Amino acid sequence: MTRLSRKALPSLSGVRTPAYDPADVTVGIVHLGVGAFHRAHQAVYTDAVLASDPTWGISGYTQRSAAVRDRLAPQDGLYTVLERGAGAAPPRVIGALREIHTPDECGGPAGRIADPRVRLVTLTVTEKGYRFAGGRLDLTDPFIRADLATFPLAPTRSAVGRLVAGLELRRRADAGPISVLSCDNLPANGATLRGLVAGFCAALPAGDRLMDWIAGSVAFPSCVVDRIVPSTTAADLAAVATALGVHDEGAVVAEPFTQWVIEDTFAAGRPAWETAGAVFTADVAPYEAAKLRLLNATHSLLAYTGALAGHDTIAAAMTDPVLADAARRLMTEDAAPTLTLPDGFDLPGYQESILRRFADPALGHRTAQVAADGSLKLPIRLLGTARDRLAAGGTPQWTALAVAAWMVYVATRRPVDDPLAETLAAADPSSAAALVDSLLPVLPALPDPVWRDLLVAHAGRLLHDN
Repeated sequence: MTRLSRKALPSLSGVRTPAYDPADVTVGIVHLGVGAFHRAHQAVYTDAVLASDPTWGISGYTQRSAAVRDRLAPQDGLYTVLERGAGAAPPRVIGALREIHTPDECGGPAGRIADPRVRLVTLTVTEKGYRFAGGRLDLTDPFIRADLATFPLAPTRSAVGRLVAGLELRRRADAGPISVLSCDNLPANGATLRGLVAGFCAALPAGDRLMDWIAGSVAFPSCVVDRIVPSTTAADLAAVATALGVHDEGAVVAEPFTQWVIEDTFAAGRPAWETAGAVFTADVAPYEAAKLRLLNATHSLLAYTGALAGHDTIAAAMTDPVLADAARRLMTEDAAPTLTLPDGFDLPGYQESILRRFADPALGHRTAQVAADGSLKLPIRLLGTARDRLAAGGTPQWTALAVAAWMVYVATRRPVDDPLAETLAAADPSSAAALVDSLLPVLPALPDPVWRDLLVAHAGRLLHDN
């Protein structure tokens, strides 16, 4: 079967294709971390604006692997987004990715960031891609150490190193201001990334000069992203080939729902993403807290409890009335009382939409996929709720269930997909108390003894069941 490309664009009535000629698009965005989520989210929003403003094409760089490049380069960067679930739209071919490289090709992303035509850097490198510990850049991380040692040569190991190298080259070239937009699930992701960049600069011999330039020339807006993007299967690729009449090795699958809330503080212009449904606001914090504490926290709860109960997918976990009830009660009893929501925010409607999305079997979102990197995700998604409820005299039962389920999961499942896998391997499941005490030091401290008691109680029941 013919491979998808500019010369082999489908012309079927049931397939949406770019409303512009991809050859006319110029690069205005450098993106670090071209994975499935970026291709199903930010690139889709950008694709929608290119017909009216073709200066925002994307130059994408993978984290390390060449697999995505090898799938997309022969297709001229084109790929399909296949929606699954109630209300799914027809397949859509996206043309926003005008370049696709590995970090060590063409001088790496640093030189591209220094291009004055580039006005925006975006990132989807997952929580662990930022190489931080305790909210700060981990200067002991081997990737960060390697990048500091080779600076100002373009580093090729860490996302923060590549970004700072690009900003330094841009400063030297006097290429003008630029914005950096983290699209990962980090609290205050813009401010967090600015702090990591500052930490890298502080470790450089002449980093003060670069940081002074960054302070006056670089904006770090925060944003909230939301769309479920499960792994693409062979069956998905076959469905895309049937729909398009051409073969697409870079197709991604996503739910129909998508959300992007963005702080409107850019240093060098921005795409008109609002025309594609993005929301621009002066303060993303309320949206961020709602998403992390309601959606992401509940996702983690279902991933760990679901996997322990033998469910392969989030939707299968939602068919278990006990787990579905726990998901609902985590939102209503634990998380909701800790939130200060934007005016007009429909909290009951948002909670119900989350449960409907999780229960949709069309996505096949695997519990193991959601369960990965728990040591990084749990402090961001769950511990803030626990801390706030305990401070208010509450009892965060369902938040504790999620954390205890993670503890049992990492102690009884091998191998564990987590950056702290070696540390987690020392978990002691001989008793609930031993398990909790062996893993509590991995997480930020919550000194309230009620918290430990809740974890031990839940872990005891889960260990017994397993």
